[in-house]
Amino acid sequence: MSFEQTIARPVEFSGVGLHHGVAVRMKIRPAPAGTGIVFLRTDLDNFALPASWQHVARVSYATSLMRQGVLISTTEHLLSVLYSTGIDNAWIEIDNLEVPILDGSGKPFVDRISEVGVVVQKRRRRYLRVRKPVTHVHGDKKIVIEPADTFSLRCDIFFPHPKVGRQSMEIELTPENYRTEIAPARTFGFENELDAMRNMGLIRGASLDNAVCFAESGVRNDGGLRFDDEPCRHKILDLIGDLALIGRPLLGRVVAERAGHAMHAALVHRIMADPSLYETFTLDPAFEAVAV
Repeated sequence: MSFEQTIARPVEFSGVGLHHGVAVRMKIRPAPAGTGIVFLRTDLDNFALPASWQHVARVSYATSLMRQGVLISTTEHLLSVLYSTGIDNAWIEIDNLEVPILDGSGKPFVDRISEVGVVVQKRRRRYLRVRKPVTHVHGDKKIVIEPADTFSLRCDIFFPHPKVGRQSMEIELTPENYRTEIAPARTFGFENELDAMRNMGLIRGASLDNAVCFAESGVRNDGGLRFDDEPCRHKILDLIGDLALIGRPLLGRVVAERAGHAMHAALVHRIMADPSLYETFTLDPAFEAVAV
């Protein structure tokens, strides 16, 4: 796509936050070209919090943003959808501190955006392309981005559960691939870890309506899994949302091995801390790269 886009009409959502369990109402509104994705805390006089790597505050079990003490929690699903559906500019009005979890996937967001459509704007998109491999390693976890002319992701996970185990998936991201292959994948957890997470103040809003629960005997959710490798697909969904905090469409091949939000954030910081690692450019209407 040569030009930036925004959502055609406002869309509204309501529900609870996965971790804080608070009731929340949220509206995504069109925004002018060059705005980016900006959260507005309507309960705090429309305090603005841009969706940027510079405002990442917490990366334990979810990605949260903070500016001047104002928090927006669990941003990764929504940001993943906006990035993958080509929404460059939007105001996100939200009346509490956590994005609603809905059904635990990106599908409800994708469906509503598809209903209203997008608008092409009169500003050329600025792409970011990595120029050399960037790697972050922590123990047996690793994430790397390699130079490429498209945006693709490979995710490898391992959880010692008979319904999960080792899973791997690679995908070149397009809006259609995302809609059918990634967006429906739900967040997940393991029954034997639930008490410990609640004791940490997490998953207060979790239920079988918004998360996959793996019990010792199998999957507790009615209907089972949406994909045999749903956990791996959801990890890709999360990864896209965290990389979206770069604030520009990304060109590169990302390989994540047992990585999570903290690893994703560390990779983004490594990229953005060193301008020699990347270049930015626009595409003219004939799709020719123009350096900027």
